[in-house]
Amino acid sequence: MAKITLSRRTKGILCILLAALCFSAMSACVRLAGDDLPTIQKAFFRNFVALLAALALIRRKGVSWKPARKSLPFLLGRSVFGTAGLILNFYAIDHLALADANMLNKLSPFFAILFSIWLLREKPDAVQIGAVVVAFLGSLCIMKPGFQDTPFLPALAGFFGGMGAGIAYTFVRKLGIQGDDSRRIVLIFSAFSCAVCLPGMLFSHAPMSLRQLGFLMLAGLCGCIAQFAVTRAYLYAPAKELSVYDYTQVIFATLWGFLLFGQVPDALSVLGYLLVCGAGVGMFLYHKRQDRKLTPHPAK
Repeated sequence: MAKITLSRRTKGILCILLAALCFSAMSACVRLAGDDLPTIQKAFFRNFVALLAALALIRRKGVSWKPARKSLPFLLGRSVFGTAGLILNFYAIDHLALADANMLNKLSPFFAILFSIWLLREKPDAVQIGAVVVAFLGSLCIMKPGFQDTPFLPALAGFFGGMGAGIAYTFVRKLGIQGDDSRRIVLIFSAFSCAVCLPGMLFSHAPMSLRQLGFLMLAGLCGCIAQFAVTRAYLYAPAKELSVYDYTQVIFATLWGFLLFGQVPDALSVLGYLLVCGAGVGMFLYHKRQDRKLTPHPAK
């Protein structure tokens, strides 16, 4: 039987699809754990599993956990904004439809563009600015500010959660440019998040059933797999070739929401999904076109 050989781009796409599936499953598990558990308690267990996995990988590979001094400010930024984004995202998951919460979190690439101006000195062009504006309009459709009986505060938390994730990813990119090891980045972020969440969890701790504990551990496992799948994906192929496939997370989340909770997005939310995903697809096609222009054509 002939062996199937996959290109690096195909492997990257498969990894990003796995990450999207696992992130959406993580959201579903967080919701299934019940809204009677504090958000900070859920965030702790999500990061604790990732911390154990990162420790095991670092020990197995013999990677030093100590970062270079020049990396400390960027690791701190990644940890602070990543933790804030995670907690806000979990709060949104508990109070919004799964698809809405996941879509608001997918605003992170557009916030990454904005904060790359400051951190990486990368100036966005007109197309990227237009994509940010369209994505913002899409987020307003999902948040529906001022509408009666609409959970605006959780939607706002989801919006700022996406912002926190976008800033955190900008710091991760800076660390990647410097050649920092991805396992060490995950370890330090997870340890920081656990340290931040632990006092709040102890102060507002709620008793858990075995079922709830099981869902939180499963959420942590899914989040851990997704985190490493994303890292692996971007080792196989550049972000501009993979980012569009990350939006499948919203499709998976919509399916989880319908199958497990009977959630059906309203028309305005669907419009918001189309605007945000359309902006992401537009940027993907734009970058592909720019690459073709820069690639020299072979002589005929």
